[in-house]
Amino acid sequence: MHNIPTLRICLIGALIGAMALARAAAPTPFHDKPASPQSLPGDNLPPFAMLDAHGKLIPTPPIPAGALHRGPGTPPESTARGPSLAQAVAVAHAAVDACAAAGYRVGVTVIDSAGEARAMLTADGSDGSHVFVAMRKALAALAFQAPSSQAQKMLQADAALLARVTPAMFVEGGAIPLRVGSEVVGAVGVSGAGGSVIGQQDELCALAGVRAIGPGSK
Repeated sequence: MHNIPTLRICLIGALIGAMALARAAAPTPFHDKPASPQSLPGDNLPPFAMLDAHGKLIPTPPIPAGALHRGPGTPPESTARGPSLAQAVAVAHAAVDACAAAGYRVGVTVIDSAGEARAMLTADGSDGSHVFVAMRKALAALAFQAPSSQAQKMLQADAALLARVTPAMFVEGGAIPLRVGSEVVGAVGVSGAGGSVIGQQDELCALAGVRAIGPGSK
């Protein structure tokens, strides 16, 4: 895994970048955009009805006719490959349950192949921030097509791989890619479990989540 050809690295990075650009270019009358480079995929903020840098509420702009109507038959907003809603919820629930059985309260996030959230679950009594850390771990697993703990080891062995890390990622153990056959279609990340090795227990729970949707995903 440490000797991935440079061309393949560039192609994977270009693909992830192209998906992000396609999402950012989606037609919208409001020009929503991420708040910062560290914003998570899909966390695009509307540039109105929120406070500006001076503490003023930004007024709502004129809305084009029909801009907000998304009735029956409207094309999907996303066509990214990923787990179905039922699969994503099953993965997240199994991961939460596995950690609960081990005595940990965690947050779990399942993402699709474009890095956007499909399901987020926070265990009873868990800090609500964990789902966002879990998503950042899942992004690392998606980009490296490997468990996030393995991605960290790959980076330690080859600094050139740092080009595949974005400001939104948290490269620590706790996330596992989701595959259909040999194709990576998303990832599941877990955060909030304790342990002497950061993310080790999280990753065991993430693996339990992957196993919940059968042998076709691993």
